[in-house]
Amino acid sequence: MNLAGEIEGMNRSWMYEKRTSLEFLNGVEEFGRCALEHQENVQDNGFYCPCVDCKNVSRVSSIKTLRDYVIRRGFRQQYQVWIWHGEIGGKGNSSENPIIDHHVHTEPIVPHEDMFLEEDDECEEDVDDDIEEDHIDEMMEAIQDEPHLFERLSEAAEKPLYPGCTKYIQLSVVAVLTNLKTKGGVTDAIFSQFLEALEDMFPEGDVLPKSTYYANRLMCPFGLAYEKIDACPNDCILYRKEFADLDKCPRCGKSRYKLPDGVMPGEGKKGPSAKLLWYLPIIPRFRRLFSIKKEAKNLRWHADKRKKDGLLRHPEDSPQWKDINEEFPKSGKEDRNLRLALSTEGMNPFGSLSSQHSTWPVLLVIYNLPPWLCMKSKNIMLSLLIQGPKQLGNDNDVYLAPLMDDL
Repeated sequence: MNLAGEIEGMNRSWMYEKRTSLEFLNGVEEFGRCALEHQENVQDNGFYCPCVDCKNVSRVSSIKTLRDYVIRRGFRQQYQVWIWHGEIGGKGNSSENPIIDHHVHTEPIVPHEDMFLEEDDECEEDVDDDIEEDHIDEMMEAIQDEPHLFERLSEAAEKPLYPGCTKYIQLSVVAVLTNLKTKGGVTDAIFSQFLEALEDMFPEGDVLPKSTYYANRLMCPFGLAYEKIDACPNDCILYRKEFADLDKCPRCGKSRYKLPDGVMPGEGKKGPSAKLLWYLPIIPRFRRLFSIKKEAKNLRWHADKRKKDGLLRHPEDSPQWKDINEEFPKSGKEDRNLRLALSTEGMNPFGSLSSQHSTWPVLLVIYNLPPWLCMKSKNIMLSLLIQGPKQLGNDNDVYLAPLMDDL
Protein backbone atom coordinates (compact mmCIF):
# COMPACT_ATOMS: atom_id res chain seq x y z
CA MET A 1 0.00 0.00 0.00
CA ASN A 2 1.59 3.32 -1.05
CA LEU A 3 1.53 6.54 0.88
CA ALA A 4 -0.36 9.23 -1.00
CA GLY A 5 1.51 11.99 0.81
CA GLU A 6 3.13 13.05 4.04
CA ILE A 7 0.44 12.63 6.70
CA GLU A 8 2.05 14.16 9.77
CA GLY A 9 0.89 17.74 10.22
CA MET A 10 -1.24 17.70 7.07
CA ASN A 11 -4.06 20.25 7.35
CA ARG A 12 -7.30 18.97 5.87
CA SER A 13 -9.73 21.31 7.57
CA TRP A 14 -11.16 21.98 4.10
CA MET A 15 -12.92 18.59 4.33
CA TYR A 16 -15.47 20.07 6.75
CA GLU A 17 -15.77 23.53 5.22
CA LYS A 18 -18.49 24.74 2.86
CA ARG A 19 -18.87 22.20 0.07
CA THR A 20 -19.29 24.84 -2.63
CA SER A 21 -15.95 26.51 -1.85
CA LEU A 22 -13.06 26.28 -4.30
CA GLU A 23 -10.81 24.86 -1.57
CA PHE A 24 -13.24 21.99 -0.93
CA LEU A 25 -13.67 21.18 -4.63
CA ASN A 26 -9.90 21.18 -5.20
CA GLY A 27 -9.50 18.95 -2.16
CA VAL A 28 -12.06 16.49 -3.53
CA GLU A 29 -10.05 16.29 -6.75
CA GLU A 30 -6.94 15.49 -4.70
CA PHE A 31 -8.90 12.82 -2.79
CA GLY A 32 -10.14 11.33 -6.07
CA ARG A 33 -6.58 11.01 -7.39
CA CYS A 34 -5.51 9.33 -4.15
CA ALA A 35 -8.43 6.87 -4.27
CA LEU A 36 -7.79 6.05 -7.95
CA GLU A 37 -4.08 5.45 -7.33
CA HIS A 38 -4.93 3.13 -4.42
CA GLN A 39 -7.41 1.17 -6.53
CA GLU A 40 -4.83 0.67 -9.28
CA ASN A 41 -2.20 -0.47 -6.77
CA VAL A 42 -4.39 -3.09 -5.09
CA GLN A 43 -6.30 -3.97 -8.29
CA ASP A 44 -9.59 -3.78 -6.44
CA ASN A 45 -13.12 -3.35 -7.78
CA GLY A 46 -14.99 -0.25 -6.67
CA PHE A 47 -14.23 2.44 -4.12
CA TYR A 48 -15.18 2.72 -0.47
CA CYS A 49 -17.23 5.90 -0.11
CA PRO A 50 -16.40 8.15 2.91
CA CYS A 51 -19.51 10.35 2.64
CA VAL A 52 -21.68 10.94 5.71
CA ASP A 53 -24.15 8.26 4.59
CA CYS A 54 -21.85 5.48 3.33
CA LYS A 55 -19.11 5.95 6.00
CA ASN A 56 -16.63 3.69 4.18
CA VAL A 57 -19.05 0.76 4.50
CA SER A 58 -20.69 0.92 1.08
CA ARG A 59 -18.84 0.89 -2.21
CA VAL A 60 -19.46 2.81 -5.42
CA SER A 61 -18.44 1.63 -8.85
CA SER A 62 -16.79 4.72 -10.36
CA ILE A 63 -14.55 7.61 -9.31
CA LYS A 64 -17.15 10.06 -10.65
CA THR A 65 -19.83 8.64 -8.35
CA LEU A 66 -17.38 8.80 -5.45
CA ARG A 67 -16.70 12.51 -6.07
CA ASP A 68 -20.40 13.27 -6.55
CA TYR A 69 -21.40 11.62 -3.26
CA VAL A 70 -18.70 13.45 -1.30
CA ILE A 71 -19.58 16.82 -2.85
CA ARG A 72 -23.32 16.34 -2.28
CA ARG A 73 -23.16 14.89 1.23
CA GLY A 74 -19.79 15.82 2.69
CA PHE A 75 -17.11 13.67 4.33
CA ARG A 76 -17.80 11.54 7.40
CA GLN A 77 -16.36 12.94 10.61
CA GLN A 78 -12.74 12.24 11.67
CA TYR A 79 -11.46 11.02 8.33
CA GLN A 80 -8.51 13.37 7.82
CA VAL A 81 -6.30 10.34 7.20
CA TRP A 82 -7.59 8.44 4.17
CA ILE A 83 -6.76 4.96 5.44
CA TRP A 84 -9.34 3.26 3.20
CA HIS A 85 -7.89 5.03 0.17
CA GLY A 86 -4.17 4.28 0.41
CA GLU A 87 -2.82 6.36 3.30
CA ILE A 88 -1.27 5.23 6.59
CA GLY A 89 -1.57 7.51 9.65
CA GLY A 90 1.37 8.34 11.90
CA LYS A 91 1.58 7.60 15.61
CA GLY A 92 0.88 11.14 16.60
CA ASN A 93 -2.34 11.34 14.68
CA SER A 94 -5.27 10.69 16.99
CA SER A 95 -8.04 11.48 14.52
CA GLU A 96 -8.21 7.86 13.43
CA ASN A 97 -6.09 4.84 14.31
CA PRO A 98 -4.43 2.93 11.50
CA ILE A 99 -6.57 0.00 10.45
CA ILE A 100 -5.39 -2.96 8.43
CA ASP A 101 -7.70 -3.30 5.48
CA HIS A 102 -8.49 -7.00 5.68
CA HIS A 103 -11.26 -6.76 3.13
CA VAL A 104 -9.53 -4.91 0.33
CA HIS A 105 -9.26 -8.04 -1.80
CA THR A 106 -12.48 -9.74 -0.79
CA GLU A 107 -15.54 -9.79 -2.98
CA PRO A 108 -18.32 -7.36 -2.03
CA ILE A 109 -21.50 -8.84 -0.64
CA VAL A 110 -23.79 -9.64 -3.56
CA PRO A 111 -27.21 -8.06 -3.11
CA HIS A 112 -30.35 -10.07 -3.80
CA GLU A 113 -30.90 -8.42 -7.16
CA ASP A 114 -27.56 -9.75 -8.50
CA MET A 115 -28.99 -13.27 -8.39
CA PHE A 116 -30.84 -12.43 -11.60
CA LEU A 117 -27.47 -12.10 -13.34
CA GLU A 118 -25.61 -15.08 -11.81
CA GLU A 119 -21.90 -14.61 -12.48
CA ASP A 120 -22.29 -11.47 -14.59
CA ASP A 121 -21.40 -7.97 -13.39
CA GLU A 122 -24.15 -6.29 -15.39
CA CYS A 123 -25.86 -4.64 -12.44
CA GLU A 124 -22.69 -3.35 -10.75
CA GLU A 125 -23.75 0.23 -11.20
CA ASP A 126 -27.22 -0.45 -9.81
CA VAL A 127 -25.96 -1.67 -6.42
CA ASP A 128 -26.26 1.84 -4.96
CA ASP A 129 -29.91 2.20 -5.96
CA ASP A 130 -31.21 2.35 -2.39
CA ILE A 131 -28.76 5.03 -1.25
CA GLU A 132 -30.75 8.20 -0.76
CA GLU A 133 -30.03 11.20 -2.98
CA ASP A 134 -31.78 14.51 -2.78
CA HIS A 135 -31.48 15.27 -6.56
CA ILE A 136 -31.67 18.98 -5.71
CA ASP A 137 -29.80 19.98 -8.89
CA GLU A 138 -32.19 18.08 -11.16
CA MET A 139 -35.25 19.44 -9.36
CA MET A 140 -33.95 23.00 -9.59
CA GLU A 141 -33.51 22.57 -13.35
CA ALA A 142 -37.14 21.44 -13.62
CA ILE A 143 -38.46 24.78 -12.30
CA GLN A 144 -36.08 27.16 -14.10
CA ASP A 145 -38.95 28.30 -16.33
CA GLU A 146 -40.84 29.60 -13.27
CA PRO A 147 -38.72 32.55 -12.03
CA HIS A 148 -40.65 33.26 -8.82
CA LEU A 149 -40.36 29.64 -7.65
CA PHE A 150 -36.76 29.32 -8.78
CA GLU A 151 -35.72 32.46 -6.90
CA ARG A 152 -37.40 31.34 -3.67
CA LEU A 153 -35.90 27.87 -3.81
CA SER A 154 -32.47 29.12 -4.84
CA GLU A 155 -32.44 31.11 -1.62
CA ALA A 156 -33.36 27.99 0.38
CA ALA A 157 -30.65 26.04 -1.47
CA GLU A 158 -27.99 28.47 -0.22
CA LYS A 159 -29.30 29.17 3.28
CA PRO A 160 -27.35 27.37 6.06
CA LEU A 161 -29.45 25.32 8.47
CA TYR A 162 -28.36 27.55 11.36
CA PRO A 163 -25.84 30.40 11.73
CA GLY A 164 -22.32 29.08 11.27
CA CYS A 165 -23.41 25.73 9.79
CA THR A 166 -21.31 24.86 6.74
CA LYS A 167 -22.43 21.27 6.24
CA TYR A 168 -26.20 21.46 5.81
CA ILE A 169 -28.52 23.76 3.89
CA GLN A 170 -32.21 24.30 4.49
CA LEU A 171 -33.51 22.80 1.24
CA SER A 172 -31.50 19.55 1.30
CA VAL A 173 -32.35 18.89 4.97
CA VAL A 174 -36.08 19.35 4.36
CA ALA A 175 -35.88 17.15 1.22
CA VAL A 176 -34.19 14.32 3.14
CA LEU A 177 -36.58 14.53 6.12
CA THR A 178 -39.66 14.66 3.87
CA ASN A 179 -38.43 11.63 1.94
CA LEU A 180 -37.92 9.68 5.18
CA LYS A 181 -41.39 10.73 6.35
CA THR A 182 -42.90 9.30 3.17
CA LYS A 183 -40.89 6.07 3.22
CA GLY A 184 -41.70 5.44 6.88
CA GLY A 185 -45.40 6.31 6.65
CA VAL A 186 -45.04 8.95 9.38
CA THR A 187 -48.21 10.96 10.05
CA ASP A 188 -48.27 14.75 9.68
CA ALA A 189 -48.85 15.20 13.41
CA ILE A 190 -45.86 13.05 14.43
CA PHE A 191 -43.65 14.70 11.80
CA SER A 192 -44.57 18.14 13.19
CA GLN A 193 -43.62 16.99 16.69
CA PHE A 194 -40.34 15.65 15.32
CA LEU A 195 -39.55 19.02 13.70
CA GLU A 196 -40.35 20.81 16.96
CA ALA A 197 -38.00 18.50 18.88
CA LEU A 198 -35.22 19.07 16.33
CA GLU A 199 -35.67 22.83 16.57
CA ASP A 200 -35.06 22.70 20.33
CA MET A 201 -31.79 20.84 19.72
CA PHE A 202 -30.44 23.30 17.14
CA PRO A 203 -28.75 26.63 17.93
CA GLU A 204 -30.86 29.76 17.93
CA GLY A 205 -31.63 31.16 14.50
CA ASP A 206 -32.13 27.85 12.70
CA VAL A 207 -34.33 27.80 9.58
CA LEU A 208 -35.82 24.33 9.99
CA PRO A 209 -39.59 24.41 9.23
CA LYS A 210 -41.68 24.47 12.39
CA SER A 211 -44.33 22.01 11.19
CA THR A 212 -45.35 19.67 8.37
CA TYR A 213 -47.34 22.52 6.82
CA TYR A 214 -44.28 24.76 6.41
CA ALA A 215 -42.12 21.85 5.19
CA ASN A 216 -44.72 21.09 2.51
CA ARG A 217 -44.89 24.76 1.55
CA LEU A 218 -41.15 24.77 0.96
CA MET A 219 -41.20 21.56 -1.08
CA CYS A 220 -44.47 22.06 -2.97
CA PRO A 221 -42.86 23.47 -6.18
CA PHE A 222 -41.09 20.10 -6.53
CA GLY A 223 -44.34 18.20 -6.04
CA LEU A 224 -46.52 16.69 -8.72
CA ALA A 225 -49.53 18.55 -10.01
CA TYR A 226 -52.94 16.94 -10.12
CA GLU A 227 -56.24 17.65 -11.82
CA LYS A 228 -59.68 17.20 -10.27
CA ILE A 229 -62.23 16.19 -12.89
CA ASP A 230 -65.94 15.96 -12.15
CA ALA A 231 -67.61 12.66 -13.04
CA CYS A 232 -71.16 11.44 -13.42
CA PRO A 233 -72.20 9.57 -10.23
CA ASN A 234 -73.44 6.75 -12.48
CA ASP A 235 -70.03 6.53 -14.23
CA CYS A 236 -71.44 7.62 -17.60
CA ILE A 237 -69.05 10.47 -18.49
CA LEU A 238 -66.30 12.77 -17.29
CA TYR A 239 -67.06 16.48 -17.39
CA ARG A 240 -64.22 17.39 -19.73
CA LYS A 241 -63.82 18.36 -23.36
CA GLU A 242 -67.31 18.60 -24.92
CA PHE A 243 -69.00 17.96 -21.54
CA ALA A 244 -66.95 20.47 -19.54
CA ASP A 245 -69.70 23.11 -19.24
CA LEU A 246 -72.67 20.82 -18.56
CA ASP A 247 -74.48 20.71 -15.21
CA LYS A 248 -76.06 17.29 -15.67
CA CYS A 249 -75.19 14.06 -17.42
CA PRO A 250 -76.46 13.97 -21.05
CA ARG A 251 -77.00 10.20 -20.78
CA CYS A 252 -78.68 9.54 -17.44
CA GLY A 253 -79.74 13.08 -16.45
CA LYS A 254 -78.01 12.95 -13.02
CA SER A 255 -76.78 16.25 -11.64
CA ARG A 256 -73.08 17.05 -11.75
CA TYR A 257 -73.32 18.48 -8.23
CA LYS A 258 -74.75 17.38 -4.90
CA LEU A 259 -78.09 19.17 -4.50
CA PRO A 260 -80.52 19.55 -1.59
CA ASP A 261 -83.70 17.50 -1.77
CA GLY A 262 -86.26 18.95 -4.17
CA VAL A 263 -83.77 21.07 -6.14
CA MET A 264 -83.40 20.25 -9.84
CA PRO A 265 -80.14 20.46 -11.81
CA GLY A 266 -79.48 24.02 -12.97
CA GLU A 267 -81.62 25.57 -10.20
CA GLY A 268 -80.04 27.69 -7.50
CA LYS A 269 -76.48 27.58 -6.21
CA LYS A 270 -74.15 24.76 -7.25
CA GLY A 271 -73.06 22.39 -4.49
CA PRO A 272 -69.94 20.21 -4.27
CA SER A 273 -69.21 17.76 -7.07
CA ALA A 274 -71.23 14.53 -6.90
CA LYS A 275 -68.18 12.44 -7.85
CA LEU A 276 -64.54 13.23 -8.54
CA LEU A 277 -61.61 11.79 -10.42
CA TRP A 278 -58.09 12.82 -9.44
CA TYR A 279 -55.64 12.65 -12.34
CA LEU A 280 -51.89 12.93 -11.72
CA PRO A 281 -50.35 13.84 -15.11
CA ILE A 282 -47.69 11.35 -16.11
CA ILE A 283 -45.74 13.34 -18.72
CA PRO A 284 -43.95 15.60 -16.15
CA ARG A 285 -42.96 12.48 -14.21
CA PHE A 286 -41.57 10.78 -17.30
CA ARG A 287 -39.58 13.93 -18.07
CA ARG A 288 -38.19 13.91 -14.54
CA LEU A 289 -37.12 10.27 -14.91
CA PHE A 290 -35.19 11.04 -18.09
CA SER A 291 -33.63 14.18 -16.57
CA ILE A 292 -31.81 12.11 -13.91
CA LYS A 293 -28.85 10.39 -15.53
CA LYS A 294 -28.95 7.23 -13.43
CA GLU A 295 -32.70 6.74 -13.94
CA ALA A 296 -32.40 7.37 -17.68
CA LYS A 297 -29.67 4.73 -17.86
CA ASN A 298 -31.85 2.22 -16.00
CA LEU A 299 -34.66 2.83 -18.51
CA ARG A 300 -32.37 1.46 -21.26
CA TRP A 301 -31.21 -1.53 -19.20
CA HIS A 302 -33.49 -3.93 -21.09
CA ALA A 303 -31.65 -3.10 -24.33
CA ASP A 304 -28.09 -2.42 -23.14
CA LYS A 305 -27.42 -4.83 -20.27
CA ARG A 306 -30.04 -7.55 -20.36
CA LYS A 307 -28.59 -11.04 -20.62
CA LYS A 308 -29.84 -12.56 -23.89
CA ASP A 309 -29.56 -16.33 -23.67
CA GLY A 310 -33.05 -17.45 -24.71
CA LEU A 311 -34.35 -17.67 -21.15
CA LEU A 312 -37.25 -15.61 -19.82
CA ARG A 313 -35.31 -13.17 -17.63
CA HIS A 314 -37.17 -9.95 -18.45
CA PRO A 315 -40.53 -9.00 -20.04
CA GLU A 316 -38.63 -8.20 -23.26
CA ASP A 317 -37.91 -11.93 -23.59
CA SER A 318 -41.64 -12.65 -23.73
CA PRO A 319 -43.63 -13.29 -26.95
CA GLN A 320 -46.00 -10.43 -26.06
CA TRP A 321 -43.17 -7.85 -26.12
CA LYS A 322 -42.01 -9.15 -29.50
CA ASP A 323 -45.57 -9.11 -30.86
CA ILE A 324 -45.95 -5.44 -29.93
CA ASN A 325 -42.62 -4.62 -31.62
CA GLU A 326 -43.86 -6.30 -34.80
CA GLU A 327 -47.25 -4.58 -34.69
CA PHE A 328 -45.74 -1.14 -34.01
CA PRO A 329 -42.26 -1.31 -35.60
CA LYS A 330 -41.63 2.43 -35.53
CA SER A 331 -42.16 2.54 -31.78
CA GLY A 332 -40.57 -0.83 -31.09
CA LYS A 333 -37.16 -0.02 -32.55
CA GLU A 334 -36.65 2.90 -30.13
CA ASP A 335 -35.31 1.42 -26.89
CA ARG A 336 -36.10 4.56 -24.88
CA ASN A 337 -39.84 4.24 -25.47
CA LEU A 338 -41.53 3.22 -22.25
CA ARG A 339 -43.35 -0.10 -21.90
CA LEU A 340 -46.05 0.26 -19.25
CA ALA A 341 -48.33 -2.10 -17.38
CA LEU A 342 -51.60 -0.75 -15.99
CA SER A 343 -53.30 -2.14 -12.91
CA THR A 344 -56.24 -1.16 -10.70
CA GLU A 345 -57.99 -2.63 -7.70
CA GLY A 346 -60.59 -1.37 -5.25
CA MET A 347 -59.45 -0.40 -1.76
CA ASN A 348 -60.99 0.89 1.45
CA PRO A 349 -59.07 4.07 2.39
CA PHE A 350 -60.70 4.25 5.83
CA GLY A 351 -59.32 0.96 7.13
CA SER A 352 -62.68 -0.17 8.49
CA LEU A 353 -63.74 -3.71 7.65
CA SER A 354 -67.38 -2.80 8.20
CA SER A 355 -67.30 -0.07 5.55
CA GLN A 356 -68.31 -0.90 1.98
CA HIS A 357 -66.51 2.15 0.56
CA SER A 358 -64.39 1.35 -2.51
CA THR A 359 -61.86 3.81 -3.95
CA TRP A 360 -59.94 2.76 -7.05
CA PRO A 361 -56.27 3.73 -7.62
CA VAL A 362 -54.86 3.16 -11.12
CA LEU A 363 -51.15 2.30 -11.12
CA LEU A 364 -48.50 2.22 -13.85
CA VAL A 365 -45.44 -0.05 -13.78
CA ILE A 366 -42.45 0.61 -16.08
CA TYR A 367 -41.17 -2.64 -17.60
CA ASN A 368 -38.05 -1.04 -19.15
CA LEU A 369 -36.34 -1.22 -15.76
CA PRO A 370 -34.32 -4.17 -14.43
CA PRO A 371 -36.53 -6.80 -12.77
CA TRP A 372 -35.37 -5.91 -9.26
CA LEU A 373 -36.29 -2.24 -9.77
CA CYS A 374 -39.55 -2.23 -11.72
CA MET A 375 -41.64 -3.44 -8.76
CA LYS A 376 -40.12 -1.11 -6.18
CA SER A 377 -42.68 1.31 -4.78
CA LYS A 378 -40.79 4.38 -6.02
CA ASN A 379 -41.12 3.11 -9.61
CA ILE A 380 -44.86 2.36 -9.41
CA MET A 381 -46.77 5.47 -10.46
CA LEU A 382 -50.19 6.43 -9.18
CA SER A 383 -51.86 7.97 -12.23
CA LEU A 384 -55.59 8.07 -11.33
CA LEU A 385 -57.64 7.94 -8.15
CA ILE A 386 -61.32 7.21 -8.70
CA GLN A 387 -63.61 8.29 -5.90
CA GLY A 388 -66.00 5.76 -4.32
CA PRO A 389 -68.09 4.71 -2.59
CA LYS A 390 -69.31 2.16 -5.14
CA GLN A 391 -67.29 -0.33 -7.13
CA LEU A 392 -66.83 0.52 -10.80
CA GLY A 393 -67.88 -2.71 -12.42
CA ASN A 394 -67.30 -2.51 -16.18
CA ASP A 395 -67.33 1.30 -16.35
CA ASN A 396 -63.68 1.93 -15.49
CA ASP A 397 -62.77 2.70 -19.12
CA VAL A 398 -64.57 6.05 -18.77
CA TYR A 399 -62.08 7.12 -16.12
CA LEU A 400 -59.02 6.08 -18.11
CA ALA A 401 -59.63 8.72 -20.80
CA PRO A 402 -57.23 11.42 -19.43
CA LEU A 403 -54.46 8.86 -19.03
CA MET A 404 -55.02 7.42 -22.50
CA ASP A 405 -54.92 10.92 -24.01
CA ASP A 406 -51.46 11.51 -22.53
CA LEU A 407 -50.19 8.08 -23.52
